[in-house]
Amino acid sequence: MTKPTLQQSHGPAYTRIYAVGAARGENAVPNDDLIGPIDSSDEWIQQRTGIITRTRAGADVSALDLATDAAREAIAKSGVAPELIDLVIVATISNVQQTPSMAAVVADRVGANPAAAYDANAACAGYAYAVAQADALIRTGVAHYALVIGAEKLSDVVDPTDRTISFLLGDGAGAIVIGPSDFPGIARTVWGSDGSKAGAVGMNGTLTEFRDGAAEWPTLRQEGQTVFRWAVWDMAKVAKQALDAAGVTAADLAAFIPHQANMRIIDEFAKQLKLPETVAIARDIATTGNTSAASIPLATHRLLEEHPELSGGLALQIGFGAGLVFGAQVVVLP
Repeated sequence: MTKPTLQQSHGPAYTRIYAVGAARGENAVPNDDLIGPIDSSDEWIQQRTGIITRTRAGADVSALDLATDAAREAIAKSGVAPELIDLVIVATISNVQQTPSMAAVVADRVGANPAAAYDANAACAGYAYAVAQADALIRTGVAHYALVIGAEKLSDVVDPTDRTISFLLGDGAGAIVIGPSDFPGIARTVWGSDGSKAGAVGMNGTLTEFRDGAAEWPTLRQEGQTVFRWAVWDMAKVAKQALDAAGVTAADLAAFIPHQANMRIIDEFAKQLKLPETVAIARDIATTGNTSAASIPLATHRLLEEHPELSGGLALQIGFGAGLVFGAQVVVLP
């Protein structure tokens, strides 16, 4: 009896980003509004982080709502009919309803049913992880068009009295549509993690501990110096590896779009990578704050709004965060 030959799927050789959409919390929250509970000052926050204001959503707006708005803009600008999108990935750490996934609900809201849909939790590296997955799934023929979203309402998971991270965080969502391409539009992703340092940034308790009265309601905390040193030294190496994986140099870049964690980290990155003055550097953190998985697509959206001439150029993007996960890739800007 002849053994049947298993069929495996194959897709296009290349993928690219078609369009980007964004949604920010509607409230601009200046430093002065936050300094009381943490006994700080506007000057201290600006010196330490570069943040002047951050965007936060109102009580009646969820991370899901922000994700939906960003997705609708990206789809409209992409020219791809929503019913052709058969993969939706939402990178988030702030889906306060553990299940169903935010992605499944967004898929339904934007008209992409019955797309495969799931949430990815890789914290501030989540968007870069989701781009890597969408790229791979399209090139293997498992999906045809993907909607990738980074969406966070971090004001839901922050303790306003915590000095380590509360003043950094904002709310927003950024979305992109990825599809087949005639040219390479997304280079190989360099990604990984270091779980041995998981305590450096993350939630300060579990839901079961809260339920049992053994811990307060879980909120984000971080060891600022540990995270800063790791981001500056280790992540600069990852960024260089991503350039090597793409076969390009810093001089070939049109833009550098790092996770918007801290302006000092962004500045140090630029030095370590020896970025030419011709490279546009995303500094969305100054008025949006740190939006975790949403920060790279939000920063991309703003950079393209302010500098449309960057379209078609190469951008190095890198995410890094809780659980000390990281991901970086070079992409062609839509």
